[in-house]
Amino acid sequence: KATSIMVRSVLFVFSLLILTIVSSSYANTIEFDYCVADPALPHGPSGYACKDPTKAKPDDFAYSGLRTPGNTSSSIFKFGASPAFVDQFPALNGMGLSIVRADMAVGGVVPLHTHRVAELIIVVEGIVLAGFIDTNNTAFYKTLEKGDIFIIPPTLEHFQSNVGKIPTVVYASFASSNPGVQVVSNSLFQSDLPSDIIERITLLDRAQIQKLKRVFGGHN
Repeated sequence: KATSIMVRSVLFVFSLLILTIVSSSYANTIEFDYCVADPALPHGPSGYACKDPTKAKPDDFAYSGLRTPGNTSSSIFKFGASPAFVDQFPALNGMGLSIVRADMAVGGVVPLHTHRVAELIIVVEGIVLAGFIDTNNTAFYKTLEKGDIFIIPPTLEHFQSNVGKIPTVVYASFASSNPGVQVVSNSLFQSDLPSDIIERITLLDRAQIQKLKRVFGGHN
């Protein structure tokens, strides 16, 4: 019970900190109270066009998708994510933040990937090894337990791994309503980049490249 109270307290402080930072920066540019996205209207670099504010409802500002665990059985990495980005939660449009729930089965990993913006994670259940590699090729990694947080700078390649004996649950908050994601292995082996080019730029042998392309669904 005490551990549960501690985790809830950390989550509260975590949420309050993010909202305070976002609110202080947003207040300098705000022209409207909100801009609930209308996916039927054009989408550009600054986000979605706004839904008519006179048609906004309380349900626009609530989202229950994080109740659902990510499907860890559908991925070779034994990892599943339940995002609350602007496409899932339109009220985030223009707010400069979002969140995702990440579930890892025992032995599961969130593979090496990048986002356009910074990421702040908090471990809610289990033991997680989290890390990133900076532009000097220095690796920073740390084993995290329930209630621990870890910051990942923008654009840097990073990962998480379940190193415990039970499934893990991690929440990650981003400084964007649409942080984007690029997974290194998918980029190489799910794309149509020719195998001979991958061979030259990675030094992997052709047989290994072809094997990985079959696994990830790439061709050429």
